[in-house]
Amino acid sequence: MEIDRTAFERMCSLYREWNDKINVISRKDIDNVFEHHVLHSLAIAEYVERMGLDLGGSVLDVGTGGGFPGMPLAVTFPGVQFTLCDSIGKKITVASSVAESLGLKNVRCVNARAESLPGQFDWVVSRAVASLEDFYPWIKDKYRCGVLCLKGGDVAQEISRLQRRHKVKVSVWSIDSWLKDDYFKEKFVIQIGKNYLCTPKSDK
Repeated sequence: MEIDRTAFERMCSLYREWNDKINVISRKDIDNVFEHHVLHSLAIAEYVERMGLDLGGSVLDVGTGGGFPGMPLAVTFPGVQFTLCDSIGKKITVASSVAESLGLKNVRCVNARAESLPGQFDWVVSRAVASLEDFYPWIKDKYRCGVLCLKGGDVAQEISRLQRRHKVKVSVWSIDSWLKDDYFKEKFVIQIGKNYLCTPKSDK
């Protein structure tokens, strides 16, 4: 997947401005907002392209914080409706403002816990929200097709514990097979799904 960095320069600038007011990104890491946050989020888009997945019409980003991974994905997939949710109100304030400033009509930001949201989405995405076995019960009834998580470190034990508790299929893709920077070593996209051949709801 070709990434046009200039398309995300405004996004990065907005996060730098907001981070002076509300700390949604580590102050030590704010200078790396593109590489460590935007580009990391776009690993999901690269995985979707490589696997030939269809995101359908709706994606729920759980524990989005200031808007990751949902915001960069919404720019990349303008035809998909993204709901970004987080239980911390000030983070949703930032995400809402960034989406509005970027003119993203396919982003809705909600201050809520995932399990309290009504209805289902085609996919759920997340970035390092909780262990997989703790995270999955929050969203197990929220998706039609699957879950795409960004995780790092030794994920084998997490996956093993998840599969002991829930009958789900899991696949793991190493992000450093695409992005060669040392930052992405031992970082993965983890796909969880009841049925990988799921057809998203065609109600775009």
